[in-house]
Amino acid sequence: MSAQVPLTALKLGLVGYGEVGTILAHALHEKSVGWVGAWDVLFRDPGEAAAMKRCAAEHGVEACASLKDLLSRAGIVVSAVTAANALDAAREAAKWIQPGTFFLDLNSASPSTKVEAAKLIDGAGAHYVEAGVMASVPPYGIRVPMLLGGKQARALAEKLVPLGFDMTVVDERIGVASAIKMCRSIMIKGIEALILDCARACKLTGVEADVSASLAETFPGIDWRKLAEHMAGRVREHGIRRAAEMREAADMLADLGIDPTLCRAVADAQERGAGASEDDPKGAQ
Repeated sequence: MSAQVPLTALKLGLVGYGEVGTILAHALHEKSVGWVGAWDVLFRDPGEAAAMKRCAAEHGVEACASLKDLLSRAGIVVSAVTAANALDAAREAAKWIQPGTFFLDLNSASPSTKVEAAKLIDGAGAHYVEAGVMASVPPYGIRVPMLLGGKQARALAEKLVPLGFDMTVVDERIGVASAIKMCRSIMIKGIEALILDCARACKLTGVEADVSASLAETFPGIDWRKLAEHMAGRVREHGIRRAAEMREAADMLADLGIDPTLCRAVADAQERGAGASEDDPKGAQ
C-alpha cells in the first residue's frame, strides 16, 4: 500500500451538489480534508443558487464559480449528477481536468456509458474510476457500499477508505462494477414497480387483506402493506432519478442483445410514481 497522504493535503471536488453531493461534501469537510469544493449547474439558477451556496458555506464547502474553477483545484473529483447527465458531466470535465486527477463516477449509468466517460477522462490525462453504489446513500452517508472499477481504482480507494468510504475494487476493467449495479437495479426497481401496481389494484378492488395474507403465506416475515407504503414513498421522492437509472439499465440490456422492453416499462412506472399523490391509489397516470 502506498504512503497515506495527510488529510490536510487532500483537495476534493464534487460535481453535483444535490442530495448525494451534499451528503458526501459535508462528511468530507467533517473529516478535516484540506479543501472541499462543489459545482452544480443550479449555482447559476437565480431561484436555487442562493440557498445552495448558503448550505455549502454553512458546511465548510466552497461553492465554486464554475466547473473549470473546481477542476483547477481538486486532486480528486467526484461526479454525483444523474444517470442521464453522467456522460455530459464527464465530457465537460475532460475539457478542464488536470492530468493525474482522479475522477470518481458515482452515477448509476450503463457499462457502455461508463466506458465512453472513461475514454474522455483518461484521454485528458486524468484517472477515471467507476463506482457502483450498492445501496441508497442517505441511510449510510459516506459509508454507503461502493464497488470500484478501473486501473487506478485501488490507488483511489487507498486515499478514500481512511476517510470512511466503504470501497471494494472488483476489476480493472471499466464496466464490471456498473454491470453489477445495473443488474441489481433491474431487480430492485422492477420489484418496486410490481409491488406498487399490486398495491394500487388491491386498494381499488378492496382486496388488500386477502392479497396481503396470501403473500405473507408465500413469503413469511414480510409485511406487504408496510413494504408497499415504504416503496411508494421512495418512488414519490426519487422516481425521476430511478427512472433515468432504469433507462440506463435498459440500454445495457439492448447492448447485450436482450429485449429492454420490460426495463423501459419499469422506468415509465417509476416516473409515473414520482408524480403520484399519497392519497390517490391509482397513482399518477
